Amino acid sequence: MAAIVRTENLQKVFGRHVHALDGISIIVEEGEYVTVTGRSGSGKSTLMNIIGCLDQPTGGTVEIAGQNVDYSDPEQLVSLRRSKIGFIFQQFSLIPSMTAAENIEYPLIFSGVPGSERKRRTMDMLELVGILDRSDHLPGELSGGQQQRVAISRALVAGPNLVLADEPTGNLDSTTSNEIITLLKQINEEMGTTFLIVTHEPSIWFGTDRTIHLSDGKVVP
Repeated sequence: MAAIVRTENLQKVFGRHVHALDGISIIVEEGEYVTVTGRSGSGKSTLMNIIGCLDQPTGGTVEIAGQNVDYSDPEQLVSLRRSKIGFIFQQFSLIPSMTAAENIEYPLIFSGVPGSERKRRTMDMLELVGILDRSDHLPGELSGGQQQRVAISRALVAGPNLVLADEPTGNLDSTTSNEIITLLKQINEEMGTTFLIVTHEPSIWFGTDRTIHLSDGKVVP
């Protein structure tokens, strides 16, 4: 299998002495479903942000889908975020004034996808996650679980090589959390989408291909 994510000796230092990441070297292969766990402050979110090209490392290298990431090149970072990486956030991060369908379609506008193709992909995503009948609803008219399904659709609509999910069930009750976990795993198995999921919830660890444990910015057994 090809490596979708490869990091070598990744370092992130805040100030003079705070080593948020201290020599992280990991590989995530195509089609894997991998969780990243650790206590608060262990470096989980920092690792996710750097892999997602939202923050830059102090040292080390990152490769996404065969491309070496140049954190000094804003155009490459934007291109990677638009075409290679999908994001799912704990807070959903939907645009309140846009319908579910419009939120999903929005990233495709910036990628230059024609209108008819945007509509087709959006409807396909809504059907995939089981909320086609909510396409015209605003986020405020949707439950937490439905909003996260919209967010999942938005992350997938551009066909990314990698989906990064940061505490995707953190704002959901246990029943809805289990539904979302089942949906993510189903998408991984049926579509072959690579997932890297940051979580502190043990329930998400089950069914994963691998779990990467972080402590004090280092990978631990």
